[in-house]
Amino acid sequence: MRTMGRQLSLNAFLHDTGHHEASWRHPESGAERVGDITWYQDLARRAEAAKLDAVFLADGPVWWGTGHRPSNQFEPITLLTALATATEKIGLIATASTSYYAPYNLARLFGSLDRISGGRAGWNIVTTQGDEAAANFGQDRAADPATRYERAQEFVDVITKLWDSWEDDAEVVDRTSGVFVDTAKVHAINHVGKHLSVKGPFNAPRTPQGRPVYVQAGSSNDGRNFAGRNAEAIFTAHQTLADAQAFYADIKAKAVGFGRDPESVKVLPGISPFIGDTEAEARELYEEFNRLTVPAYGLKQLEGIAGISLSHLELDEPVPADIFGGAGNVLDNNRSRLQVVANIVERDRPTVRQLLHRLAGGRGHNVVHGTPVQIADTIQEWFEGGAADGFNVLPPLYPQHLDAFTSKVVPILQERGLFRTEYTGSTLREHYGLDRPVSQYAEQSAAADAS
Repeated sequence: MRTMGRQLSLNAFLHDTGHHEASWRHPESGAERVGDITWYQDLARRAEAAKLDAVFLADGPVWWGTGHRPSNQFEPITLLTALATATEKIGLIATASTSYYAPYNLARLFGSLDRISGGRAGWNIVTTQGDEAAANFGQDRAADPATRYERAQEFVDVITKLWDSWEDDAEVVDRTSGVFVDTAKVHAINHVGKHLSVKGPFNAPRTPQGRPVYVQAGSSNDGRNFAGRNAEAIFTAHQTLADAQAFYADIKAKAVGFGRDPESVKVLPGISPFIGDTEAEARELYEEFNRLTVPAYGLKQLEGIAGISLSHLELDEPVPADIFGGAGNVLDNNRSRLQVVANIVERDRPTVRQLLHRLAGGRGHNVVHGTPVQIADTIQEWFEGGAADGFNVLPPLYPQHLDAFTSKVVPILQERGLFRTEYTGSTLREHYGLDRPVSQYAEQSAAADAS
């Protein structure tokens, strides 16, 4: 048993029947239950029993227009509120877009989740691209990336002020005087900006965490700058240790550039593990799932990444590298998932079918297959090699592959002193080792009193 030192952060990424695109076709899948709240409550309890940091939900305000796999049937903040009542300690991270929410409404939604859960909420901050989503909100087209991130930064500034607008001791509940709230400690934010205008103050006291944990999942040039300034946890996709190390170093440097402690920013790549008792068993499991894929679905997803039609390609011919325009050689680009796929093509020269299989398990996240020790070795190598502070775990099939990870890999990580055996706190900030932020208005009041 090793002495406990720096600890991994591990999240379970919930995604209908599993992260492999054909998981719903597996005879042991829960395909008929993806609209049943008890399905997700059971998954969250399983993740909590293994002492994982959080469960995470992705989201997008659009149907992706395919009949080849389940669609999201729940709005994520609502779903996680239901999971909060079925769990006690595990963090609850929901995706919500700055492109189509109003800050005040979103502040209320996440503030309620943080309070209901006792301080376990996290907000995965995204901007939304694609004209299909824009059309659902009465807009002709989505904003360009620079404009989306400009709005996102203003949005985060505003929502932070809203959550900070009550000082921690504003609620006094003094029955003798008849004063419930000290209004001198509740502040209008009076924000008027380029994209947003919000008077404030917020209509509720600070939440248990002060505010939810800020999470970010974009790895483009704009996304990395945004993450370096704001994010406390970053979800990212990398296929190789070297690529992950380069991203990790870049994010930490950006955080320092914004005057932040790099240790306060957790970099969490995705990993989708196929686990077998032997290498051959794990490989066969991986191939079994790939045999269930529908090429038409995979091609549509790949066309969305490439931005062009690929219908002229034969499945068993090599993927032409030029369809990605050399994106794999550039760290600083506006479409991060394009870079991941371009790197696969340029490095490994797969056929179209092989590439579709590579992407089927995790949409560009690192899909690994091996024994529990081999999976643990990979996690440890990235963790200790300057590539990750932990991982967003994407089980190919729920709940079986989550159980395989928690029952076979997690105990190895615990034995090596890399992961907790019990929760030491009750909030997501405590799980991640993050400080509770002080209200900016309380700081201003303290400075004024001192002067």
